[in-house]
Amino acid sequence: MAECRYCGGTGLVMKGDKAVRCACVRDKIKEAAYAQSGLTPLMRGFTFENFDFKYYSPDKFDKVKGVSYAQTAQITYKAAREFVDKFLQNRHTEGLLFTGPVGSGKTFLACAIANAVLEKGGQVLFVVVPDLLDKIRATYDIQHRELTEQSIIDAAREIPLLILDDLGVHNYTQWTINKLYSIINYRLNYQLPTVITTNLSVAELSEHLGERTASRLFQMCKFYRLLVDNNIRYLKRIESR
Repeated sequence: MAECRYCGGTGLVMKGDKAVRCACVRDKIKEAAYAQSGLTPLMRGFTFENFDFKYYSPDKFDKVKGVSYAQTAQITYKAAREFVDKFLQNRHTEGLLFTGPVGSGKTFLACAIANAVLEKGGQVLFVVVPDLLDKIRATYDIQHRELTEQSIIDAAREIPLLILDDLGVHNYTQWTINKLYSIINYRLNYQLPTVITTNLSVAELSEHLGERTASRLFQMCKFYRLLVDNNIRYLKRIESR
């Protein structure tokens, strides 16, 4: 990699008679944060600027709240942008939980939050819940163990902003419920915000995750719902042909 033409790789440049940190250092820190965030190259393109409202119908309505699908998207989008501003000012702000069917834009909006925070120099960990649980299980195989169970759980517990993607309808055993509870309860107690996406309804959270985990989600997150006529991923696939 070529050395910085301003600092020559020292990380410092002269400003008047003072040595100050070169801009390249900030860029390297930001790139390292991206690399450790868990976002894939595809997800780095999931930004607020690229969020497309055309997939949300103004003519279909949420039967519970009586607002259109388009309005739910506007409300949820606004909440996501406001969350970023609040988090950058106060790391102990309230989290968000996005509900809705598969392909309704929940993950896209969660990634938009992550990208906005990372762009401002914040720290984020994005994890897909089934993948996180598989990674923890893998630590029990001594022959293939690269990380310890505790190191994985601690990373999810302590990161300033955690995004739990796809907290959906999976086979939740008591073991998986306990692992998720451990992470969520820690973050609640230490007032660390969590952004969660799920295809479970509010009523189904207690059924699948248990009452004590669900009650903590109600306490630590504001709930928003995204609704669509069709899976957005499918529609984009058709459009790209």
